[in-house]
Amino acid sequence: MLLRRWVRAKTSNGQVALISGEPGIGKSRIVAALAERLGADPHLRLRFFCSPYHQDSALFPFCQQLAHAAGFAHDDTPAVKWEKLEALLALAAPPDEDIAVLADLMPLPASERYPLPSLSPQRKKDQTLEALIRQLEGLARRQPVVTFFEDTHWIDPTSRELLDLTIERVRTLPVLLIVTFRPEFQSPWTGQEQVSTLALNRLDRHDRTALVEQIAGGKAVPDEVMAQIADHTDGVPLFIEELTKNVLESGLLREEADRYVLDGGLPAFAIPTTLHASLMARLDRLAGVRHLAQIGAAIGRQFPYALLRAVSGLPEDELQAALVRLAATGLVSQRGTPPEALYVFKHALVRDAAHDSLLRNARQQLHAQIGEALETHYPELMDSQPELFAHHYGEAALPGKAITYWHLAGKSSVAKSAVIEAIAQLRRGLSLLDGLPETRERQQLELDIHVTLTTALMAGKGYANPEVVAALERANQLVTETAAVGTPLHFFVLYGLWVSNHNAGAIAAALEHATNFLSSAQSHPSSGPLLVGHRTLALSLIYSGDYPAGLAHFETAASLYRPDEHRDSAFRYGQDVGVSVFVQLSWALWHRGYPDQSARAADRALALSRQLGHIHTLAHAFFHAGVAAVFARDVATVHGCGNASGADLTFVALGAVL
Repeated sequence: MLLRRWVRAKTSNGQVALISGEPGIGKSRIVAALAERLGADPHLRLRFFCSPYHQDSALFPFCQQLAHAAGFAHDDTPAVKWEKLEALLALAAPPDEDIAVLADLMPLPASERYPLPSLSPQRKKDQTLEALIRQLEGLARRQPVVTFFEDTHWIDPTSRELLDLTIERVRTLPVLLIVTFRPEFQSPWTGQEQVSTLALNRLDRHDRTALVEQIAGGKAVPDEVMAQIADHTDGVPLFIEELTKNVLESGLLREEADRYVLDGGLPAFAIPTTLHASLMARLDRLAGVRHLAQIGAAIGRQFPYALLRAVSGLPEDELQAALVRLAATGLVSQRGTPPEALYVFKHALVRDAAHDSLLRNARQQLHAQIGEALETHYPELMDSQPELFAHHYGEAALPGKAITYWHLAGKSSVAKSAVIEAIAQLRRGLSLLDGLPETRERQQLELDIHVTLTTALMAGKGYANPEVVAALERANQLVTETAAVGTPLHFFVLYGLWVSNHNAGAIAAALEHATNFLSSAQSHPSSGPLLVGHRTLALSLIYSGDYPAGLAHFETAASLYRPDEHRDSAFRYGQDVGVSVFVQLSWALWHRGYPDQSARAADRALALSRQLGHIHTLAHAFFHAGVAAVFARDVATVHGCGNASGADLTFVALGAVL
């Protein structure tokens, strides 16, 4: 079926094949078989792997694929990585701005040759997704492409978003995209014309027997043993393979020229009844290399030679000899040669069995060693994959370090506008707080995480969402407990409480929070909080119907605004506060009977927002200027603001009604 889809895809009639099945059923084997069958047929091949440890790491499969395809080595300098990435991307001939955002994704330091444009987190995310799509399109122009996307049940939300776009875009490309996943993943793509589905079922008794004989090298296996293997494995190919190897290695059978012979009766419980038990029995027989397999399992499904060497502490020759023995079992495969070798467990279930064979204390100690080795030998990962450090320190029962890294991961995800991932990461950090003693430092850490979480929740669920309010209320409580009153964190929390109530339509509550904000700001030495305080109170008064008082506070705020001094307000409050003041001042002026002054205030806000180049501020200005034009029945300006914002066509409809 896949080969037929490939023939169709090569004619620029792109195809998607969804392969589902339980663990061990043969999804990856089907993929490998197809790769073998394609052979010398001209094509390009891309492979993406999702990971259970990176379900909250935005675009993890794509970052890993780019790094692997570019040939990044552990000791490469940033300059060397830049050269390798440029050479890789040149195959698709992308525009310079695509190279800049993809380098930032890796992440690589900024380049003068490919300057990164100044973009909001959301716009950067959108451009990154488009750059990755254009990369696929560019490759497909050179040769037909086969793309394997494996273990999609572990996909992160941003990669899922990109996969949605890719499946839609391949319709007109010479691309065959194969997506594998377990049954618990609910595919949203079924039913589309370019999408085929293949659900893998368990093997019947005839095929079970054939597989056992194949693994036994074509030699016959005693009927009694064959029957137990067939019954215990229940038709799962991986289990059949591992249990057969287990029996052959156990010494129960004597090998002859054309068969295996059972001397005497088959002892009770001689053959394991579960896949886990079978894998554990094979690991037990590994003797000297078992601990090496356990270290690798603690690192993950894949483990690099350099990290294994650092954690194991074994001499080079002893380590390499042990790895040769481990690879000979078939439980682990080797890619490349030391010191750049990468080792991969045959299946996630094999890795899980090796990891589960560790006693709790030994497992915790091992994860702590891995975390320390990563900090020492892979410090660059602290910025690109802080969640990896968080995972290992969490497994090591070191909550303080795990929480710190989860917070770093959350902040990094917020900066990428990967807010779903950020929320999950920050909540994982908060869940570990009970493992820390009740100290001021613990409270401060919780406050910092709640502030970051609030930012993510606002972006992902809206200002008025109950989860936003709950996070803000807890943060406000922590402000008092940590004596943080009057600090930037305090004003962020106060502003959050105001804006969440304002957007929820809780006018009286918003007015109360605005009053509290201004009261706190009046004792602050900086003019920034005072400016924001007058602006929030002014808007709440307007919504309360008190236009004279609202106008007075807007005018006070306008007199306090200094563009250079208050430039960071766009990043602290979502948009430049001066633009907010002037564009909302136009509302108050119109309602007080000053239409010309109202129009000038709106024009000033739009001009200022264009100078600042902050996309959220610009959208904010167009929205409020459009509303002011609605007040004035100015259809042309309403239409202009709606089109200029590029999104809010509501103004066009309002203008038409007027």
